[in-house]
Amino acid sequence: MVDPKDVLEQVRSQASNCTRCELHHGRKNAVAGEGPADAEILFIGEGPGFHENEQGRPFVGAAGKFLEELLGKIGLSREEVFITNVVKCRPPGNRDPKPDEIDACSEYLDTQIQAINPKVIVTLGRFSMHRYLPHAKISEIHGQAFRVKGRLVVPMYHPGSLRPVIERDFAQLPSYITEVHEAVAPEPVPETNDEEPKQLSLF
Repeated sequence: MVDPKDVLEQVRSQASNCTRCELHHGRKNAVAGEGPADAEILFIGEGPGFHENEQGRPFVGAAGKFLEELLGKIGLSREEVFITNVVKCRPPGNRDPKPDEIDACSEYLDTQIQAINPKVIVTLGRFSMHRYLPHAKISEIHGQAFRVKGRLVVPMYHPGSLRPVIERDFAQLPSYITEVHEAVAPEPVPETNDEEPKQLSLF
């Protein structure tokens, strides 16, 4: 049986040498992600910023400090969750990632999700949300729980924007996690599955 830690390390190595899209031209350090291989919660942001590109770690700037603060309020630490992005290299000037760049990185993210097999995926921002809920508006569904591709997905705003809203949404995470533990959840299906997302009425 393949060790999830080995899989995540392989993704890290591949991302560091990746030339699949133009983002590699400005890369100082790829930011594959970090956290335990058996994390129950996976956070998916949009892309590395300046500080992330410098350090090779996700969410280390102001947004990262806010994320750590939010986690602390619900009794979690950064070391207990896995944090990554839809693209592993910094878009120039912190612009939005382009569709072809997201597609180029999708295999890395698919592999990470399958290796970690998280109980809850929290998308931070609209680009990671669109991976699971492509036709949704984040302003309408943020903080709600959806069953997508056999996993519980909770879309949220990117840390740093609409602080009071994010704080309220984060406060609901413990109840979602509890429900997942108590429910008899179906086995996750491959990330390429086209199953329609379903909002969970029990939340």
